[in-house]
Amino acid sequence: MAEVVKMPKMSDTMTEGVLAKWHKKVGDKIKAGDVLAEVETDKATMDFESYQEGTLLFIGVPEGQSVPVDAVIAVIGSEGEDYKTALGDVTDAAEPAPAPEAPQPAAEEDKPEVEEHKEEEKPAEAPKAETAPVEKIDISSIPATVIRMPALSDTMTEGVINKWNFKVGDKVKSDDSLADVETDKATMEVVGYEEGTLLYIGPKEGEAAPVHGIIAIVGKEGTDITPLLNEAGAATANAPAAEEPAKAEEAAAPVEEAATEGGRVKASPLARRIAKEKGINLSELKGSADGGRIVKKDIESFTPGAQTAAPIPAKAPAPVAEAPKAAPAPAATKAPEAPKTAPVPATAPAATAPVQYTGVEKYTEKPVSQMRKVIAKRLSESLFTAPHFYVTMSIDMDQAIAARVKVNETSSVKISFNDFVVKACAIALKQNPNINSSWLGDKIRYNESINIGIAVAVDEGLLVPVLRNADEKSLGAISAQVKDFAGRAKAKKLQPSDWEGSTFTISNLGMFGVEEFTAIINPPDACILAVGGIQQVPVVKNGAIVPGNVMKVTLSCDHRVVDGATGAAFLQSVKALLEDPIRLMV
Repeated sequence: MAEVVKMPKMSDTMTEGVLAKWHKKVGDKIKAGDVLAEVETDKATMDFESYQEGTLLFIGVPEGQSVPVDAVIAVIGSEGEDYKTALGDVTDAAEPAPAPEAPQPAAEEDKPEVEEHKEEEKPAEAPKAETAPVEKIDISSIPATVIRMPALSDTMTEGVINKWNFKVGDKVKSDDSLADVETDKATMEVVGYEEGTLLYIGPKEGEAAPVHGIIAIVGKEGTDITPLLNEAGAATANAPAAEEPAKAEEAAAPVEEAATEGGRVKASPLARRIAKEKGINLSELKGSADGGRIVKKDIESFTPGAQTAAPIPAKAPAPVAEAPKAAPAPAATKAPEAPKTAPVPATAPAATAPVQYTGVEKYTEKPVSQMRKVIAKRLSESLFTAPHFYVTMSIDMDQAIAARVKVNETSSVKISFNDFVVKACAIALKQNPNINSSWLGDKIRYNESINIGIAVAVDEGLLVPVLRNADEKSLGAISAQVKDFAGRAKAKKLQPSDWEGSTFTISNLGMFGVEEFTAIINPPDACILAVGGIQQVPVVKNGAIVPGNVMKVTLSCDHRVVDGATGAAFLQSVKALLEDPIRLMV
């Protein structure tokens, strides 16, 4: 008897799963324990094993599609068995699966009417609609595999193709790196895990593709991949194509219009509007479109230097020409003075030169990188969701400065003040466990492991690699690992495991001369410590004013988890450790 296979619940937070890849196709023999498919959950991509034996009769979910937990994804039974009975026994959640077969009778009933209306247009279009379900069934027999954009990090929603390592027609192996993909965290390699010929490349270099979107197809040379592309959604692919003719028509109209107006400068309406806003004279530009027509990109690439150079010579002759006209008037009384007054108008235009558009507004627009998109999304959610409050404390760093000098005399690794701060926070978190926590909506998680995220600035934005079990590491080990993180972050060599799982974060801007600042909490942490630079200021010691070295730190706290007294107690612990640094060595 045929049995339905449902989407399993693979984690406690899973509500739906994405069919990343099918390992079996309709008609294959299945044994208990065989891996049917790879399912991507909210945590990871996992193998889904079959608990039934028989023949795979039906696949209800194509690769890349998400379905809720307990939805029907396949049917296993005896070869030749009618699986529709099994589908009919399940709830409404399974009913969309056989939907492609249901419209066939309806399509046949409506066929005469459709043909009546479309007889004069394209009779072939009606059969096309009917062949769609057939293509779905035949996809399993096509000797080609779709390569989709993988989820390379827990926050990734799309990836940008940084570089293709192969071109269409090249032979690829299962372990070849097809492309370099820029995620919100780093640039990583994408391996196709398929052997054959590269038949199709979707997004070009520099273009973005959503997670699970088709980026390539690998298969047997000469395979017709049209059904695979249609399955992915030909409608979206046709949308840009439909826009192109419209743009071409719009482009053609101004050209014809300009040609009939004689001396009028040829330019698109959009180019004219932008030129007017920027105060650019269209007659000074050379168009790059057909017939010398000026378009938007010509306006944007126009430099003020080229603009100001042209008007000055053009207007200079004008005053000179007017000067002789003005000269005859004084010539009636004093002829020798005419030549003296003539140069005066010549200098007057020079004084009016600043009136030219020398201050044309300039700007550069760049696409938002994946990293910047995620920074914007996550920190906006944090600031506007978590009620932040801030606690600031000044720390006397005299003893820490002296201790650092002594430690670096014997240490093989140079210890920084940031390493002292990391070690002090690790010990303070052990003493104040409420700070080392996370808000989970209906519960608060108190983390026993102390994993400190270290904010590292890179060209594209910010990365936060995680120093795991920081309380168990020495100053030397902390220093070495932080330096390694910083180097790999700048070289874009960090892996997802390097930036996941923080329980507390430190952001240090002291090396940039910043005295103090506030930082936005890095979810799911409950707190982040903003560290300023060490400032030489007058301080009072033993009733006397003496020079001192003071560092200010500000703790940003999520008030849903941490209260003011708790945050203050944590900073007191950090202060005590840094002002008596010998305790960090124990």
